[in-house]
Amino acid sequence: MEITLSNLELERYDRQMLISGWKEEGQKKLKSAKVVVMGAGGLGCPASLYLAAAGVGKLIIIDKDKFELNNLNRQILGWQKDIGRFKSVAAAEKLKELNSYIEITPLILEIKEDNIHELIKNASVVVDAMDNWRTRFIINKACIEKEIPFVHAGIFGLYGQLTTIIPSKGPCLRCIIPKTPKEVATFPVLGATPAFFATLQVMETLKLIVGFEKTLTGRMLVFDGKYMDFLIINVEKRLECPICSIG
Repeated sequence: MEITLSNLELERYDRQMLISGWKEEGQKKLKSAKVVVMGAGGLGCPASLYLAAAGVGKLIIIDKDKFELNNLNRQILGWQKDIGRFKSVAAAEKLKELNSYIEITPLILEIKEDNIHELIKNASVVVDAMDNWRTRFIINKACIEKEIPFVHAGIFGLYGQLTTIIPSKGPCLRCIIPKTPKEVATFPVLGATPAFFATLQVMETLKLIVGFEKTLTGRMLVFDGKYMDFLIINVEKRLECPICSIG
């Protein structure tokens, strides 16, 4: 089926279609794309917001939790009236009001090894908006197996990191982090930190879909907001990696 853009869509996305290498063809690629956002928290809310605004055709938002008052300093699609409501559902409602030209599907469930392959089926890109390493590595493994690009971000207080994983073209998350970090049940976070990294995740995601060649594959961006320090670290594939070096 041929993808077309209505006059209203052409007007809506006009400014981003002015970007060199984007144009109408790039916007059509976005309209035909499917992006899965794993989590509707501090990273997932702003990531979903800007993916919807950019015109990603199918957006899946997965989260099993409900909004609590202490989420609202950073989880911007949860408002006071949404306390006690499922995050993915409340977020999807607002995004549908923002952009009625796209399809938004909220899923209320826990991401596990026995459902992850179905959740990312036919995805163009998967966005890591999780707050725990166990689930991140489940997603990483499935994306490698299904050969789906995976944009990782993690934050802590004023600190964060970002990398883009493209199977067979660079290291996976397990290559970069061989040992699973210790989980922290409650960690500090300023809302601006996940917002910053979420928008970078969106930029990487849109570039992958539209067809920009240069991404953070093989590199990790590290940011320390306390000192306003940026650093890009080269990361390499490990030959002994149990995930991406099998076979």
